[in-house]
Amino acid sequence: MTPVTEPDPCRPCGRTAGFTLVELMVVITVIGLAAAAAMWAMPDPRGRLSDEAARFAVRTRTARDQAIVLARPVSVWVTAGGYGFDQRVGGQWVPFAQKGLRLERWREGTRATVGDASGRVRITFDTTGLADRPFDLRLERRGAEAGVSIDADGSARVDG
Repeated sequence: MTPVTEPDPCRPCGRTAGFTLVELMVVITVIGLAAAAAMWAMPDPRGRLSDEAARFAVRTRTARDQAIVLARPVSVWVTAGGYGFDQRVGGQWVPFAQKGLRLERWREGTRATVGDASGRVRITFDTTGLADRPFDLRLERRGAEAGVSIDADGSARVDG
């Protein structure tokens, strides 16, 4: 005689424990969509192009202020690869050692249009803060554009 076991009330008759293939596919699809949404929402590690243009404009304004405070010419030079700041000491251009006015390279993927055949432009601020010439810089990265304009009065503003 075989012992009689009572059916498990938690498990329906004729069904085994586990997930169906369809259930597993739905869960994997939901996880994939959530991961894709998270990737799209993550910011670019290089930062926004407008932030890079604003950083350049602020540093240029700082250089202008330094020319007034130090009572000596200060310049910003710009190339397709980056920019830097110099001060006139003893008849020579000497790079700034201050943290905010050190040599800076454009972020990866950023293309700068300098507009000079030499590929390098120097804008000099005199002791009153006036620039020796106006200058327009265009930055591009992945279809986005931003610009910085330096006017003859020494002001720097971000365009776009």
